[in-house]
Amino acid sequence: MNAEDQIAKMKDRTGVIDMIAHDSKTGEAVLVMDEPNEWDGSDEQLLGLQERFNAYVSFLLDGEMTQAHPELADGPPRSELRCAHMAGPLALEWVGLIQDQLAFQEIKMEVDIREQTSQTECECGL
Repeated sequence: MNAEDQIAKMKDRTGVIDMIAHDSKTGEAVLVMDEPNEWDGSDEQLLGLQERFNAYVSFLLDGEMTQAHPELADGPPRSELRCAHMAGPLALEWVGLIQDQLAFQEIKMEVDIREQTSQTECECGL
């Protein structure tokens, strides 16, 4: 799949939340965003992901989450970005900026990297 096809696929998913779950250990309502593609460092890829994060945050802050899943409304929100591959320096910087912005809204953000050779979970505190 070329870069243009990947971008079109990401844009098609802008308003889609990949998974909504409840973390019984923490009591958090978790919104999961999957990023199966390799990080290419392009502005287009980062812009597409930023648009998806904006949609996730709007879903939380505009009350849509409460309406769609009232059983999760009382738990603190967490956004989780699940990546198939480790991000490059530009993407890591971007993730740090997104984390900072979400923290202002009291939304925790975690990144889970699932590389083929090993599984690593990290909370990027850049």
